[in-house]
Amino acid sequence: MYIAAVDVSLSPEQRLLQRSVREFAEREIRPHVREWDEGQVFPVDLVPKLGALGLMGIQIPESYGGAAMSAVEYCICIEELSRVDPAIGLSVAAHNGLGVAHIARFGTEAQKGRYVTPLARGEALAAWALTEAGSGSDAVAMRTTARREGDDWVLDGAKQFITHGQHADVFVVMAVTDAARGSRGVSAFIVERGTAGLEPGRKEDKLGMRASETSEVRFERCRVPAGQLLGREGLGFINTLQVLDAGRIGIAALAVGLAQGAFDAARAYAGTRRQFGRPIGAFQAIRAKLVDLAIRIDGARLLTYRAAAMKDAGRRTTLESAMAKLHASEVAVRAAEEGVQIHGGYGFVKDYPAEKYYRDAKLTTIGEGTSEIQRLVIARQLLAA
Repeated sequence: MYIAAVDVSLSPEQRLLQRSVREFAEREIRPHVREWDEGQVFPVDLVPKLGALGLMGIQIPESYGGAAMSAVEYCICIEELSRVDPAIGLSVAAHNGLGVAHIARFGTEAQKGRYVTPLARGEALAAWALTEAGSGSDAVAMRTTARREGDDWVLDGAKQFITHGQHADVFVVMAVTDAARGSRGVSAFIVERGTAGLEPGRKEDKLGMRASETSEVRFERCRVPAGQLLGREGLGFINTLQVLDAGRIGIAALAVGLAQGAFDAARAYAGTRRQFGRPIGAFQAIRAKLVDLAIRIDGARLLTYRAAAMKDAGRRTTLESAMAKLHASEVAVRAAEEGVQIHGGYGFVKDYPAEKYYRDAKLTTIGEGTSEIQRLVIARQLLAA
């Protein structure tokens, strides 16, 4: 297998963006991290502030209210938010990389004008509804249906683990329109908050990422006009895979940011915690942990930014985005675990950030395709080469 080299160094403008998002995260997010986590509160008041900085429409063209950034710049934004609070990084990634991206990529001009513009400005929030109780990695096994009745589509079913399921203004919903056609019998629909028959369900009580809202969403004779069909009928699952290819780059960036945050906290602690008359960072065992983490995090970052640079170049990234997501998520888990270990007993209490990074990290190996699914994707690409 030959992979062409790509330049992943940051330009001066990109470094300025990095600094701007980092300062925003430190100012607007860090003071509230523990409060939002313990209360499991999704900070809706933060959405307009994110929108004002261009972070709710990062890759959306300016003509639709977006910031028109590149995929690499998208990774910069998600990484810097996730370094401070991975839950906020997750919400921003789900909004941008799934809900908004699906409409922007496959919607009609009328749909993009009506929905993408307010979503990109931070005036509305998006949710992407694919997963069901019996349909996770096996997305084609979904039970939610949409049947045509005159000039409308009628949706019935339930979705689970939906980010922003309680507060979203716009839902992109995948449903079976022709069961006999399997993966080519799934279509996507845009459903607005307040539509009769759409009902947010139970909010999940989660291990981590608790400030990023996750809930069930139910549909009972939910009637939407025919014009709410998103993309061509029967291509919803195919389009979903295309959205996920790009979305995995964002989750990889989230994992890199989380890993970096856990590393920064551990390094700072190692410099101030004293045992046997000197900082624990002076001991070889702690130094070895920090060195190994630094190398792994840099490797994950390079894989992630390579995939983003390839996307910017218009190249297919199925293999590269899966590699980035797999490696970065597993590095995040390792960094969070070692962060707790370096903190010792203090890593097990909420007064220090290591405990929260540890709880947050695991989701990165599950969301938008488990590590097992990433290995299947990678294997198929390698063996087909």
